[in-house]
Amino acid sequence: MMIWRSKTLFLLVILGIFLTQIESLRFELESGHTKCIAEEIKGHSMTVGKYHIVNTNEGYPLPDTHKVTVRVTSAQGNSHTHHYAENVHEGHFSFETAEGADYHTCFTAAVHKPPVKLTIDFDWKSGVAAKDWTNVAKKASVEAMELELKHMLEIVQGVHDEMFYLREREEEMQELNRDTSYKLAWMTGLSILICLSVAGLQMWHLKTFFEKKKLI
Repeated sequence: MMIWRSKTLFLLVILGIFLTQIESLRFELESGHTKCIAEEIKGHSMTVGKYHIVNTNEGYPLPDTHKVTVRVTSAQGNSHTHHYAENVHEGHFSFETAEGADYHTCFTAAVHKPPVKLTIDFDWKSGVAAKDWTNVAKKASVEAMELELKHMLEIVQGVHDEMFYLREREEEMQELNRDTSYKLAWMTGLSILICLSVAGLQMWHLKTFFEKKKLI
């Protein structure tokens, strides 16, 4: 019984890691430049992002030159801006995706002479990881076990949705492969037909030429 429970817990942990999309990174950005980060997120999924400029001089406030403009957009479908903040030191965003697509978060550093380099911390989560489970526990006043069961239920539901999403993507890829194979076969047949036609015309021309010259 203990072995079965251990295997079940291990499987849920693995599924949770597979399902949860977390992107936490630190990068440098030179003033006057833009850097974009893309994340593929399935439809009707919660996504949360937090960002701030790292203060490399501890004990001193960030200078006015250390500011960025942040824009979050979707790459396909009804593309629009989900978040926009201009000349800020830090910020956050959260929204529910309307469709599965590549979502881009672009950071643009303010222009400064001479150029300076900014270090930015960016934490981007989606799916189950985007939920604040501490607040869920406080609002619902549930015990630890009930909270864990809710969390596992969210993971299972997420795996179910992810399987359907991957199946849809697989069907789209299969349809694309079939369409590509059909077009390739059609083009191959057309190329062979053109080659045979050209060869036939050349033979006819040569035969006519030799007959006129009375060589055959």
